[in-house]
Amino acid sequence: MKLSDAPARETKTAKPNLLTVEDAKALDIKKINELFTEHMNPGQLHFMKLLGFHKIKIERAEGMYYFDQNGRKILDFFGGFGSLAFGHNHPRILEARKKFAEEKRQEIAIAFLSQYATALAANLAACSPGDLDMVFLGSSGSEAMEAAIKVAERAAGPSRPKIVYAENSFHGKTKGVLSITDGTLYRGQFKLTDNTFRVPFGDIDAIEAAFKSDPTIGTIVLETVQGGGGIIEAPAEFWTKLRALCDKYGVLWVADEVQCGFGRTGKFYAFEHYGVVPDVTALAKSLGGGKAAMGAMIASRDVYMKAYGTSKTAMIHAMATFGGIGEASITSIEALNVLYDEGLIDNSAETGDYLIAKLRELHAKYPTLLKDVRGRGMMVGLEFHDFSQTLPLVLRPVVAALDDKLKGSLPGFIGSHLLRDHGVLVAFTEYNRNVIRLEPPLICTRENVDEFIAALDEVLSRGVVKIVTDFVRAQVG
Repeated sequence: MKLSDAPARETKTAKPNLLTVEDAKALDIKKINELFTEHMNPGQLHFMKLLGFHKIKIERAEGMYYFDQNGRKILDFFGGFGSLAFGHNHPRILEARKKFAEEKRQEIAIAFLSQYATALAANLAACSPGDLDMVFLGSSGSEAMEAAIKVAERAAGPSRPKIVYAENSFHGKTKGVLSITDGTLYRGQFKLTDNTFRVPFGDIDAIEAAFKSDPTIGTIVLETVQGGGGIIEAPAEFWTKLRALCDKYGVLWVADEVQCGFGRTGKFYAFEHYGVVPDVTALAKSLGGGKAAMGAMIASRDVYMKAYGTSKTAMIHAMATFGGIGEASITSIEALNVLYDEGLIDNSAETGDYLIAKLRELHAKYPTLLKDVRGRGMMVGLEFHDFSQTLPLVLRPVVAALDDKLKGSLPGFIGSHLLRDHGVLVAFTEYNRNVIRLEPPLICTRENVDEFIAALDEVLSRGVVKIVTDFVRAQVG
């Protein structure tokens, strides 16, 4: 029977009451709040209300700034947790994507070889030191890290499946890498794999003891800079000793560079500061140029070929449907070229030094509020004292008992004031809630730093009592 001979349907499929793109653009902030509560994450909205973020509708973004529904500029020192190296809507990246669409290039053609995915893989290999030259493309940092631990476990062999990871680590929220993410909140009582062993971050003696005592350990996974842990670095000598230990015991080292890589610390990879090369690494976030979801695992050829090097094993972890799709790949190709053409890695190092120097001046000016300034490049942590330590000596013993419950409140108050009073956006860290995380775009200038520092200086100058009372008044208002 031909399709034309099929009996006509009495009714057509009814279209639901769908919003159009123009409808979405026109939603007011009240309706956005309602829909978010009804269909997305009402619990998250509670925290956004505390900080005042729920009142803001972003209408557009360009360079270092968002623009809200009132036309107000918001300086972005959050940077999407490191995903906006090029700022918002970089013109070269927009143009590359526009041309790709206008030429009606293929987006998904997984039956064929992709000129765009293969070119991106070649570019990533060219940017990577040593023999890191085999690439897997995905669409997130979690997916890239899943690929990283799978290639390492396959290469290590079935007799060495155990993975060492660090305290206060964050490697993603998908179930495999959640097993090596050290956060009770994120683990959420899920049943996770148990072939893992945790060590303190930067503790080379603990790592060697683990390697010595357990021959089933085949992989160690570490962020080169801990982001969620509060912008924490290990000493330089740790990394050279780690490389030597891994070579001695035949353990594969996976460097998670999802947040700290792609030029953020003033080198393409953060591990390049230490003159060492891991066996496997991963990138994401700014690899997508601020316009595409892109992640990549990059492994040494030896490791990759041990894992997937035959026709029988090649498809065990081949790219998924959206891995290396056309427009995402050309976006990343252009992003890599812009990164070098515009000297953004060098700018990250130089302007990052300026930012840290200015923050250290504020640290000296407000020692009872600020505990530490740390980081490098455009990945900086600003740690505040526990609440009790910001108060007069006579009050500290009374308030100290509440310090743990109050952790994160002072940075939250300050972040709220920065946004409301100065149009400056900052981020926070998951594990050390006393830390404000600064990851501005790598296009950041000294003028942008000066604008941020002036805003932060004004808020800190109020002192802790006024910082708190101003926050309370804003909440009541």
